[in-house]
Amino acid sequence: MPVAPPENAITVYATSGCADCMLAKFVLDSQGANYEWVDIDKQPSAAETVLELNGGYRIVPTIVFPDGRVLVEPSRRQLEAALAA
Repeated sequence: MPVAPPENAITVYATSGCADCMLAKFVLDSQGANYEWVDIDKQPSAAETVLELNGGYRIVPTIVFPDGRVLVEPSRRQLEAALAA
């Protein structure tokens, strides 16, 4: 079952040891984005959500926007563009 994000917040499914996740966190923080950080190693239901979103693959970061857009392992440029849209 998907984890419900706070209203109008981006949900970032991540793990603590993931370099791409730390880059996403840096970009989101530098842009002042409203987001919820969900460590899938600590929340099994969130890990299930990631598997559902990624066709059975455990790929992080998986970033879900309030409008339903999903970014998987985005580059810095892709994430910045998505935030600007």
